[in-house]
Amino acid sequence: MMWALVLLPLLGAALSWLVPDNRRRVWVLPLFSLAQLGVSAALLVHTPPPSPAGWIWLDPLGKLVLMANSVLFTICSFYAVGYLSYRLKRPNRVLCASLLVCLSATSLVVISQHLGLLWIALEATTLTMAPLIYFNHNARSIEATWKYLLICSVGIAIALLGLFFLAYSTIVAKQEVSLLLPTLIRDAAALHPGWRHAAFIFLLVGFGSKMGLAPLHTWKPDAYGEAPGLVGALLAGGLVNCALLALLRVYQVAAASSEGALFQQVLLTMGLVSMAFAAVFMARQSDFKRMLAYSSVEHVGIIAVALGLGKGALFAGLLHMINNSLTKGVLFLSCGNIHRAFNSKSTLFVRGAIRRTPWSAALFLAAFLAITGSPPFAPFVSEFLIVSSAFGQGNHWTGGLFLLFLALIFIGMASTVLPVVLGEVPQDLERTRYRDAAPTVLPPLVLMGLVLVLGLWIPAPLQDLLREAARLLGGEA
Repeated sequence: MMWALVLLPLLGAALSWLVPDNRRRVWVLPLFSLAQLGVSAALLVHTPPPSPAGWIWLDPLGKLVLMANSVLFTICSFYAVGYLSYRLKRPNRVLCASLLVCLSATSLVVISQHLGLLWIALEATTLTMAPLIYFNHNARSIEATWKYLLICSVGIAIALLGLFFLAYSTIVAKQEVSLLLPTLIRDAAALHPGWRHAAFIFLLVGFGSKMGLAPLHTWKPDAYGEAPGLVGALLAGGLVNCALLALLRVYQVAAASSEGALFQQVLLTMGLVSMAFAAVFMARQSDFKRMLAYSSVEHVGIIAVALGLGKGALFAGLLHMINNSLTKGVLFLSCGNIHRAFNSKSTLFVRGAIRRTPWSAALFLAAFLAITGSPPFAPFVSEFLIVSSAFGQGNHWTGGLFLLFLALIFIGMASTVLPVVLGEVPQDLERTRYRDAAPTVLPPLVLMGLVLVLGLWIPAPLQDLLREAARLLGGEA
């Protein structure tokens, strides 16, 4: 049944390619995303045992990423129906097919227990996202696509070298030669320390570039800024989770070896550096979609800080992964509506959106408050747990810097968001035909509702799953 997660979207991609009509083709997306969501829900309730060779299994970490990605993709697929109704002059065959192939690849990432297979699936997500970033077919989008492919492919290539080093460390140590995760965790302490250390460095750099950790984040502002809001939501809320899961697999092996503390320290440093980069570059940002790219850098940094702290912060870091996915979905979908209404993403021209797109502007403002850690939304809970863990462990410098960067980012982001939403509408504003309507407003509204609910109440099954996943990383029960 786990293979259905991979095969169903591929079937949908083939069907979408064959449908000749732009209007009808787009309905393949919600049809097959709902089917994939149903399979995901069934697997969360009744998880089959690992495959005979052990390459395929859905463990608690994979379940978390699968749940977040499936919910986000399903809601975005319904948004795509409304969004593409405004883009009928542009063929959407490649977009629809690529979205479903990407969903298939992300599903393969979450069920892979072999690091080589995981690497192949992760590279597939990189390749399938490229035509989506280029959807607008202009000079800026092709530059963004080229930069995305170049940096992410180099990162993934570095990660491949890391896997080679990890495999070679098993040969040198005369252990069983395998990239199966359970085997690597079992033999981690016995692996050759030099090759193991080199492997961890290369894997951290490689998967860190795919996540967008600073200073490996340089593809994000262009890709997020030029991609449609729908694609940005999946990049920031879905593909980042896949890269994070790959990094968590390495984290599991490092924690089982003698280098777990060093790996955590590097992650903690990179996390704080990412937050610092976001705080600097978010100030006075004139392009509100590029601003969201730096917000993504900030939040992968927050998750990295949680992983670096370890112990109780691991639960909070995994919760923040889910919270970030849902909130980024609201931000990108609502800002995509605003962009369409004003035909611009520059704060010089986009002001007073609450008057032209009241629903989208209100959602954008609410999501801004959520993503910057304001109560009662879900990111506040996870960020509060992370900073509490830092001070509880006596790591006062980390806790202090964490709070400082959050405050600076709030100020910088507010200086962009508030004029966009509440400023004075320019007199010579270009007229566009986009206005808020149910197909493009309801999807981000549903996501915003989930962000609010998780800020007030975390269901017991989700808490249990988060604890199980944290234990796999060496966290506290």
